Amino acid sequence: MIKVLLADDQALVRGALAALLDLERDIEVVAQVGRGDAVLDAVRKAQPQVCLLDIEMPGLDGIEVLEQLRQAGVGARCLMVTTFGRPGYLRRAMDAGASGFVVKDTPAPELAEAVRRVDAGLRVVDPALATESLIGGPNPLTDREREVLRQALDGSPVQSIAGHLFLSPGTVRNYLSSAIGKTGTATRVEAARYAEERGWL
Repeated sequence: MIKVLLADDQALVRGALAALLDLERDIEVVAQVGRGDAVLDAVRKAQPQVCLLDIEMPGLDGIEVLEQLRQAGVGARCLMVTTFGRPGYLRRAMDAGASGFVVKDTPAPELAEAVRRVDAGLRVVDPALATESLIGGPNPLTDREREVLRQALDGSPVQSIAGHLFLSPGTVRNYLSSAIGKTGTATRVEAARYAEERGWL
């Protein structure tokens, strides 16, 4: 049996995925969690071979969970399952150690097969997303530019961003200006939204 952990903050989605996977003769869902910061403890208790991780969760997002599991030396392989087929998410997830990436509307037999392939040590990537990722190119933003843009998403003023990140307002303006140039947008909020839509943040 392939033991699977599901991490998704939407209980309905989590329950549906669990029900579909439990129909498979060789797959057993051994744990379900609704927050990213609950995954590591659940993995240690349930000892799954494969973790299905949502990208956007409270506590820690799926990519942060990946990094946490890797740092903890956990042997479970991770398959990212998300509503948002954004190329930037794919690149970040693979860089963080994901074994696969599929979108939530993947048909149940394909999802089960993805779990089997990941358990066997293979990589699984949604074909349309892989193509989009190659066409879209890499994320051009630095870590600091991404940090600043995350703060700018809600329209926070430069002073507020600077205070939150312990940077000078001038430094924040420089990062914002660079990010605006790289995204080809006109304002910091536009740049932040553009980057978010592509999964760069």
